Amino acid sequence: MDISKQVAIVSGSNRGLGKHLALELLARGAKVYAGARNPESVDLPGAIPLQLDITDPKSVVAAAEIAGDVTLLINNAGSATGASLLTGELDDIHLEFDTHVFGTLSMIRTFAPVIEKNGGGSILNILSVLSWINIGEGGAYSAAKSAQWGVTNALRLELAAKNVRVAGLHVAFMDTDMTAGIQAPKSSPKDIARTAIDGIEADLYEIVADDTSREVQQGLSGGVPSLYPQLFQ
Repeated sequence: MDISKQVAIVSGSNRGLGKHLALELLARGAKVYAGARNPESVDLPGAIPLQLDITDPKSVVAAAEIAGDVTLLINNAGSATGASLLTGELDDIHLEFDTHVFGTLSMIRTFAPVIEKNGGGSILNILSVLSWINIGEGGAYSAAKSAQWGVTNALRLELAAKNVRVAGLHVAFMDTDMTAGIQAPKSSPKDIARTAIDGIEADLYEIVADDTSREVQQGLSGGVPSLYPQLFQ
């Protein structure tokens, strides 16, 4: 894929990784619609701010009517309530799934026909290493990301025949507002954005962005003993 010839929409592009993804796309010559719940919060010279709430189907449809020339969809918008599946508020758990799973699905169901009509293109879902492993807290987020990974795998097969490539980015903690209270090694969102767009440009289906994600991916074949050795001590 030649990024300079693409028309992209990035959800949640007013801050964090989304902002850096939009900046990277702009730097490579793409036309960019910068989606955000509050488009006035978008500070990206050269981008087209676009009101977008991925949990609101009417907002998604309205965005698609404006961005009818899109060939690249990046599903970046997310939430992180920190809710436990066992003791957390059900509203928080629903929010995680409404955002990462049903919001992502709504965006793809709406924009995949647009991309197909425009001659084909790509979709990138921003996943997480936590779609493969749980760290013992924030289980709602991890479970929702696992479901989002499942959505990615299913739609990758369904959309391939329509010339729409579906990719997933797996990444551990990044230095963003969302992880401000977490004490752990963090990647630069600018670096991750570059890795993500490199992967899209190379037509990859799966982009594993950091050492932590690569280590967990390698451990998947070892099953529960490999991923959760503390259970066997």
